[in-house]
Amino acid sequence: MTAGLRILLRTDDPVRQQGLEAMLQAVGHTVVDDTPDVVVCDIDHDTATPPEAEAPVVALNDHPHPGEPSAGVLPRTVSATQLDAALRAVAAGLLVRWPGAASAEGFRPAREDAPLLTPREAEILALVGQGMSNKEAARALGISVHTVKFHLEALFTKLDATSRAEAVAKGLRGGVIEL
Repeated sequence: MTAGLRILLRTDDPVRQQGLEAMLQAVGHTVVDDTPDVVVCDIDHDTATPPEAEAPVVALNDHPHPGEPSAGVLPRTVSATQLDAALRAVAAGLLVRWPGAASAEGFRPAREDAPLLTPREAEILALVGQGMSNKEAARALGISVHTVKFHLEALFTKLDATSRAEAVAKGLRGGVIEL
């Protein structure tokens, strides 16, 4: 199992704070007061922007506005599994948006039927999209080439793709990754 992340949780509701802490701990993360890997910002305002942070921010906001500065935007009704996947993806340097979330960069919402990739699959697909070979992706992630190939096969199946280029194209069109 992958080690949990250090999460700084910002909320304006003590009840939500307790619920989110329990959700984060249930999926193996640690809630901290300083030096987080990721900041989770759950502010009950339609136009609230996350606080300045040295770590990437995942905003829980049902009504994100264009230009949302966060690395991740999810609805406040997010499941523990979805939140865990998003936190790991954001910690790995990826952007995460839910269908309907907008961004200043023109992020297109994901299709309703887009496949759910694991954080590692999303990382590998993003690296392939950057033109990395299997060996380069393995080196960048600190895993074996065999493991990269395993994840690529899973990606090809989930995306119904027959090549690396087709997988990246479908991932981009479906909103699964951003480059």
